[in-house]
Amino acid sequence: MPRKRLTRDESRDLTRQRLLDAAAVIIAKKGLAAASVEDIAERAGYTRGAFYSNFDSKTDLFIELLKRDHDDISHQLQQILDAGLSIEDTQRQLTLFYGQCYRDDSNFALWAEARLHALRDAKFRARFNALCLEKRDVIAYFITQFCKMMGIAPPAPAADLAFSTMALIDGIRFFNACMPNDLPDDKAQAVLSAIFTATFFR
Repeated sequence: MPRKRLTRDESRDLTRQRLLDAAAVIIAKKGLAAASVEDIAERAGYTRGAFYSNFDSKTDLFIELLKRDHDDISHQLQQILDAGLSIEDTQRQLTLFYGQCYRDDSNFALWAEARLHALRDAKFRARFNALCLEKRDVIAYFITQFCKMMGIAPPAPAADLAFSTMALIDGIRFFNACMPNDLPDDKAQAVLSAIFTATFFR
C-alpha cells in the first residue's frame, strides 16, 4: 500500500519536529553554545537551509524546545483534571505524576542549560524569564483547580507554590542525576511524593 503523500503543512510540521528532536539530543550533550546549526540539521537529516526555513535562530529553536516540554506537562495535568476521577484517585494520580517528574533526564538537561545561558545572556534571559513566568502561571492554575476540586485552600499563594514546586523538582533532578548513589530513583520519587502529599493532602 503506497504511503500517504504529506501536505505542505504536514511536511513542514514533520521537518520542525525532526529538527527539534535532533536539537534536544545535541544541546543536551554539548550545550547550546557548542551545538551548531550544522550539527542539528545533519542529525535531523536536513540542510542548513532547512533549519533556517523553520527557525530564525538557534535561540528560537531552543525556546521552542522548552515550550514543547512545558506544553507536555500542561497536557498531562489537564488530562488528570478532566478525567472525572474520585478525589482519592485524583490525589493518587497527582502524587504519582509529581513523584515521576524528575525522571525526564533529557528535558532536565535542556532546562539546566537554559538557566545557565540565561545567567550569561541578558537578551536570552528576558525570553527565558517570560517562559518561566508562563510556566509558573500554568502550574498555579492547576494547583488552584485541584485544591478547589478537593475542597481545600492552598496552603500558600498558588503562584508561590508553583515556583517552589518548580524549584523542588529541579533540585531533586540535579542531585538524582549527579549523585545517583546517594539519591537513587526510588528515593527521589518517594521524597517528592511525600512532600507533595504533606503540602496538599494533609
